[in-house]
Amino acid sequence: MPRNVKVKICGLTDPADIPAAILAGASYVGFVFFPPSPRHLGLELAADMARSVPEGIAKVALTVDADDAMLDELTDAVPLDMLQLHGTESPARVTEVKQRYGLPVMKAIGIATETDLTQIDFYSKVADQLLIDAKPPKGADRPGGNAVAFDWGLIAGRSWSVPWMLAGGLTPNNVAEAVRLTGANQIDVSSGVERAPGVKDADLMRLIVDNARA
Repeated sequence: MPRNVKVKICGLTDPADIPAAILAGASYVGFVFFPPSPRHLGLELAADMARSVPEGIAKVALTVDADDAMLDELTDAVPLDMLQLHGTESPARVTEVKQRYGLPVMKAIGIATETDLTQIDFYSKVADQLLIDAKPPKGADRPGGNAVAFDWGLIAGRSWSVPWMLAGGLTPNNVAEAVRLTGANQIDVSSGVERAPGVKDADLMRLIVDNARA
């Protein structure tokens, strides 16, 4: 029986990525606003792309330790449904961002060992959703999108009080196993559906959605 796993395709960089992600069956599309990333978007292009997303597909902006000035500019320019905080933002900062912008907030949490799981409980009290991701490798210049997976067994059978997404090194080849092991109802993918950094592949997008639900 196929599962209705929701898929977020993050780091879209080309207007043609929007219809491709929608046709693939994505429930969320993600735009990256972090200059070190090959998926970083300017506000004008992001606004154009966001406006082309049909009703019912959530538009998510990924930021990393962004200050109010940057978030003001972003939310003024780009029509969004959710903010994804992918840096070292504290639970207090998550609350602050929610109150200031009136948008749901997803907090990304990097996992490498069992001790990293304790922070999930703190953030689940303040965030609307959680993104359980792999910790970036040593020396990485960005906190996500590094094509690295963590030990899925660490979160097998666990649940939290808010919806969560599984991220980190997911590809069409491993996503079915990742969903089976973790029980994830939502996944987030970026580099795993690219043919080059920042360049999405329509066939891989379709394949990962199909395999996640298989």
